[in-house]
Amino acid sequence: MPDASAVILFDGVCNLCNGFVQFVIRHDAAGRFRFAALQSEAGQALLRQYQLPTPTEPDSVVLVMDKRAYTHSAAALQILRGLGGGWRWLAGLGLLVPRRVRDAVYRLIARHRYRWFGRQEACWLPTPALRARFL
Repeated sequence: MPDASAVILFDGVCNLCNGFVQFVIRHDAAGRFRFAALQSEAGQALLRQYQLPTPTEPDSVVLVMDKRAYTHSAAALQILRGLGGGWRWLAGLGLLVPRRVRDAVYRLIARHRYRWFGRQEACWLPTPALRARFL
């Protein structure tokens, strides 16, 4: 289970990604997860630290937890596990699907996310109450 050092890196201009962050905030009552846009200085520093590519158009949510970085479907499923309850059960079901298949579906959605869900001109800014959870 993630601790306070669990950080979710997300595409700050993607509407789907911002919706996912808000979903996590709503379901993470314990406040275990922190957040950073992939485009931010903190996000770029974490990508470099874990030797992950820094593409101009991010293609994956990244979870940094327990000195390890998860990407694509593994990141999404680890985040769901960390939310506990029924989400943990759903993540367990997702892990039964071979990673190659999960990641293929993930990449398909990622490739079309701007067209299907739209994008913003600038990164979403958290409210003052949530600001402490963002790097």
